[in-house]
Amino acid sequence: MEMSQILMQAGCLIGVILLGYFLRKIHFFQESDFRLLANIALKVTLPASIICNFNGREISVAMLGLAVLGFALGVLYMAAAWLAHLHSDREERAFAVLNCTGYNIGSFTMPFAQGFLGSTGVLVTSLFDTGNAFICLGICYSIASLVKGGDGSLTPVSVVKSILGKLVRSVPFDVYIIMSALCLLQISLPAPVISFAQVIGNANAFVAMLAIGAGFQLSGDMSQIRSLMKMLFLRYAVALAVSLTCFFVLPLPLIYRQTLAILAFSPITSAALPYTAELKGDTGLSSAMNSISIMISIVCMLTVILLVL
Repeated sequence: MEMSQILMQAGCLIGVILLGYFLRKIHFFQESDFRLLANIALKVTLPASIICNFNGREISVAMLGLAVLGFALGVLYMAAAWLAHLHSDREERAFAVLNCTGYNIGSFTMPFAQGFLGSTGVLVTSLFDTGNAFICLGICYSIASLVKGGDGSLTPVSVVKSILGKLVRSVPFDVYIIMSALCLLQISLPAPVISFAQVIGNANAFVAMLAIGAGFQLSGDMSQIRSLMKMLFLRYAVALAVSLTCFFVLPLPLIYRQTLAILAFSPITSAALPYTAELKGDTGLSSAMNSISIMISIVCMLTVILLVL
């Protein structure tokens, strides 16, 4: 895949976001429609996409170190967001934990890996995304929910029970667990099931980006803009540190380090928006942050590609 094709695909994603925003501005979409789109993306098209991407993939236990890395970086982002908003109210802290964490790899970063890094880069990206998915499709939402509604009476046992309860009720997380287990056992789903899932999963990028555009809404309030800038600065400051560490420090083959250096600048997971809606958070700010993150990530990832390849 050439650079022009990569840019065209990224431009198409931004175009769908702009379409969603335009349709909201002309009142084609109402607020209730946005929530419907977000729910369809989270509970229908995303799980179907996971099924298609994982079915038949061979994953050995020895290769799961990259998944652990994806998981660990998710924890790092959550910790950084929590510490940076330590003196904020619970609502703002929960919002930051949810919207500064996780990577949009499946519908955004994967084309970069396919175009510039070959089969090895795609494998590294997929395994990294396995660990990332555990964070952004369940654990991050669970932690944000606890941060927003928790109180001083919480104990370690109650926290674990609360997280596990929310994870079990997360459709994408459940699908990831099932498909990961099937891959480890080298079991493939029947062809009709995959064909059906593919029809639905192919719509995931479109529905997710359309929901982001439909939800885009900034009030213009300076405190909201300052909050947005603070979270984006935090996100990409951590991404820069992670990218440099992965490329110059980790004792891995060059292609692995190149891939991870690029992955570090992936945009915020699109699942952050529907989860923000479920927590009754500021969906307009979440959508704006996600949209701006995509544009920043395009510039950052292309810059890293030119520097490390």
